[in-house]
Amino acid sequence: MGKIVLSILIGIIVGGALTFYFFVGVPQAKQLPGLPIQAPDKSGSPAGTAQIAIGQDFFNEVLTTIFRDMNAPSFPLGPSLQGDIENASVCAGKITILKEGSGVQTGLRFENNTIAAPLAFTGSYNSPVGCLQFTGWAQTNFELRYDASQQSVFGRINVETVNLDGVNPIVGALLTPLVQSTLNDRVNPIQILKGSQISVIAPIVSANGNLQAAVQDVRAEVKNNTLNLYVIYGFHGSVPAS
Repeated sequence: MGKIVLSILIGIIVGGALTFYFFVGVPQAKQLPGLPIQAPDKSGSPAGTAQIAIGQDFFNEVLTTIFRDMNAPSFPLGPSLQGDIENASVCAGKITILKEGSGVQTGLRFENNTIAAPLAFTGSYNSPVGCLQFTGWAQTNFELRYDASQQSVFGRINVETVNLDGVNPIVGALLTPLVQSTLNDRVNPIQILKGSQISVIAPIVSANGNLQAAVQDVRAEVKNNTLNLYVIYGFHGSVPAS
C-alpha cells in the first residue's frame, strides 16, 4: 500500500507544478472543460477520500525555479499591427512575465479561500503610431475545474485588472484590453492533473487480484496558506479469470 500512496502523491505534486505551465505560453483550446471545483461537503468527506495539502511556498518555489533557470515566459501580444520589416524587427509585439516589477512580485497568494496571482510584466506593441513600450502588472485569480469525463483537473486564470505604469490614457485604453485578452485567451484552460496521474491500478499478490481506484470527484479549499485537495476515489477489485 505504501507504493500506492506514493504514486498518488507523486501525481499530485507533478500536477501542482504544472499549475505554472501557463507561463510557457502554449495556446490551448478556449472552451473551458469541466465545472468549477466545489468546497468539501460540510457533513464530511466520504470514505475513499485522499487529502493532499500543498503549501503556497511550494508553488512559488516552482515559479522561482522557472525565472532562475529558464527564459522569461512570454507571449505574442496581438493581434499586432505590423509596420515595415525593420520596425517589426525592433518591436517584438509581445508581453513578457517578470519575476518582479511595478512594485509587485509574480506568484500565487492564498487568501480568503481564493488563489490570487499577481503578474508583473513588460512588453511592446507595434502600433500604427510606432512601437509602444510598456511595463505594469495584472491582478488575476486562479480557478480550479474538474472534468469528470476526463477525470482531470484544469485551471483557469481570470485577469481582473491591468495596471500600466505612467502611460497616456489614450495609449492605456489601447493596451489594457490587449494585455487582458492575451493573458486570458492564450493560456486557458491549463491542464493540471490527468486522471492517469492519480488513478490507481495495483496488484495485490497475496489476494491474487488487482486493486483499482478511479477518481470520482475532486474538492478543494484554501486555508492557512495551504491548498487542500480532496480526491474522492471509487475502489473495486478484480481477480484474473481461471
